[in-house]
Amino acid sequence: MNISVAPETLFTACGFPITNSILLSVIAFIAATIFLVYAGKKVAKRSDKIYKEWASTRPENEELDTIKRVDSKFSRELKTDEEVFAKTGFFTRLATWAIEGLYATVKQVVPNPRIAKKVAPFTISIFFFVIFNYYFGILPFVGEVITFHHVPLFRGGAADLNFTFMLAILTIFMVQVYAVSAIGFRGNLRRYFINPFRDPIGSFGGILELVGEFSRMLALSFRLFGNCVAGEILLIVAAYLAKDASFVILPFLYIFELFIGGIQAYIFFMLASTFIGLAIQHTDHSSDKVADVVREDRVDVIS
Repeated sequence: MNISVAPETLFTACGFPITNSILLSVIAFIAATIFLVYAGKKVAKRSDKIYKEWASTRPENEELDTIKRVDSKFSRELKTDEEVFAKTGFFTRLATWAIEGLYATVKQVVPNPRIAKKVAPFTISIFFFVIFNYYFGILPFVGEVITFHHVPLFRGGAADLNFTFMLAILTIFMVQVYAVSAIGFRGNLRRYFINPFRDPIGSFGGILELVGEFSRMLALSFRLFGNCVAGEILLIVAAYLAKDASFVILPFLYIFELFIGGIQAYIFFMLASTFIGLAIQHTDHSSDKVADVVREDRVDVIS
């Protein structure tokens, strides 16, 4: 039994080392992309079919474009019509249910509906990317089952600290991007840098906020890395100790790891959404950007 925390290099491409964790991460990314695109097309195809069936019941002298533009009854019914998802397949319904639930969570965490609509694609993509990498990392062929030049060919991407650290850096970077988009560049700087002579307590709080960004980045990376590595070690040790009885014990551990993988992906998604929500809620009343956002929100509410 050989347990290695660090990923092993398989080969180099243009001087860049390709490790077994990178290889499996690429495969997981492709699988997640295919799954989501397929599910989206299935739902869209079914929705279009139901719309055409509904439109065929309208008077013949009405054009479809006119119906689609002026009649909102169909759009209201379609949102709650289970027939759209009845024949799209289990995994398509699962993906639709997950995306709708995650989007609802983003709208709760990010109070501005316009910004929440922009934040949701990023954080939901993070969720699926993490969960696919976690699940691929516990597949039976991952580890020393398949080797390449005496090195395991596959290793879980989330079990590589470089992978989790990269996701954490990307998340904190996008927090800054969304904050600048919401409160402006100067408003975002004022989250960290405040005149100590005018507001000493606020200045100290800004320094703590700046330090907090780095601590959040470390916490995001180490939390996911530690849980994934612990899960892989648990499966390896259980299979080694159980030996011939492993086929009885491992299924229960795999169910447990599937649950833990979903929880870890949701935690990463929730923390990313929360960090973005906290950043854009930092209001600076002297900022013109904040005033524009507030006016746009009032217009949305009135309309």
